[in-house]
Amino acid sequence: MKFKNILFSFLLLTIFTNLSLAQDLISAAEAKKLINNKSALIVSTRSAEDYAKVHIRNAVNVSIDALASTTDPKGILKSPTELAKILGEKGIDPAKKIIIYDTGSNKGAGRLYWILKYLGFNDVKVLDGHMQAWRTARGPVTNAATKVAAATFTPKVNSKIFADKAYVKSKLNSAVIVDVRDDTEWGEGHINGAKHLEYKVVLADAGKLKSKADLATLFNNAGITKNKEVILYCATSVRAGIIYLALTSILEYPNVKVYDGAYNEWKLN
Repeated sequence: MKFKNILFSFLLLTIFTNLSLAQDLISAAEAKKLINNKSALIVSTRSAEDYAKVHIRNAVNVSIDALASTTDPKGILKSPTELAKILGEKGIDPAKKIIIYDTGSNKGAGRLYWILKYLGFNDVKVLDGHMQAWRTARGPVTNAATKVAAATFTPKVNSKIFADKAYVKSKLNSAVIVDVRDDTEWGEGHINGAKHLEYKVVLADAGKLKSKADLATLFNNAGITKNKEVILYCATSVRAGIIYLALTSILEYPNVKVYDGAYNEWKLN
């Protein structure tokens, strides 16, 4: 009996640990409960056109493009003050639980996830499976725009997860630099010494992320290990966001940064 109790306790601990390691990835069923109870704000990063056709009920829409520079090098984030103003107008602030979704590509959701973490948000999640998972869970949808009260907040910038061009240059011989663009982009040029791992390899079917075990194998086989600093980049930092979530929230890598500006800036040497 004593052995059975110990075994049962161990199994519970294992289950709890596995759930907590994926704390920033949320299922449609879990999201549905939180949204129905009005204890979370749902944020769509799909296009304005897609949002107008149909979206998760009570979702607000955020344009990823509106958060970044439109001049060369394109993709660099606006200032934290500007970001706080844009996001605040959508009712987004650090006091709320935030759940993000996109088309299922995980690009928009991953980018906004990292931006919010950079601004000091603690409770941010990405909807695993996005709109398809939501429909499967019979979550309510609408085409009516959501009206929310504007919020005001002061960003608490987390510089530990941010890298600029000068920082990347200083880490070429010590950090693991990972290019998450596609094969064609990689072949056309990349940061010297970088590893190549296209962001899509972390995705399973229907916009969901692979299991923790599969992700661990994937990154370890690629030589991207916990004991080193990891710097992620793509063309404009958009695709790097979901890799950041996989490494930090699911696999608990302690030192991961996203190179903001990324290859669009790097190649302007």
